[in-house]
Amino acid sequence: MSETVQESSPSAAEPQDEAVSETAPEVSNTEALLVQEGDVAGDYLERLLDLLDYDGDIDLDVEAGRAVVSIDGGDDLEKLVGGRGQVLEALQELTRLAVQQDTGVRSRLMLDVAGWRAGRRRELTELGRSTAEGVLESGKEARMRPMTPFERKIIHDAVAVIDGVHSESEGEEPNRKVVVFKS
Repeated sequence: MSETVQESSPSAAEPQDEAVSETAPEVSNTEALLVQEGDVAGDYLERLLDLLDYDGDIDLDVEAGRAVVSIDGGDDLEKLVGGRGQVLEALQELTRLAVQQDTGVRSRLMLDVAGWRAGRRRELTELGRSTAEGVLESGKEARMRPMTPFERKIIHDAVAVIDGVHSESEGEEPNRKVVVFKS
């Protein structure tokens, strides 16, 4: 399939906003790079699924300045998540490395398999909210179990919307955890 893109050049009578004209190519270049990351990741993951003889539909998207790749639909996909998402984390890192090898740019793409991250996001949002409310009631800080950066970010976001509490991360990987304090 071929695409034709026509660009119109402004006439001398039409004023141009310099800030828009300078940043517009940057935005489209960033968007194009994210789409390219998604395409490379999709190809990499499709080859992996073929090698494993797993069924799955690959969906590519761009959200919040990052490429998002989802694999859904196959019976065997749970194996690509693993216990507490450990296999998914490793697969995401391998996919990021494949993208970096192809594009030359470090990728921040997010990979979800069988809706695991979406479900985990809901669970952690509720956990962050209930923990923050408990700290508000008791006045005592709450230390949570060690979490991945993905999990900690969701907890921090959930705590941030509740007045009277705040959260911080402490410790070293892989034992880094969130602590919720009364403000």
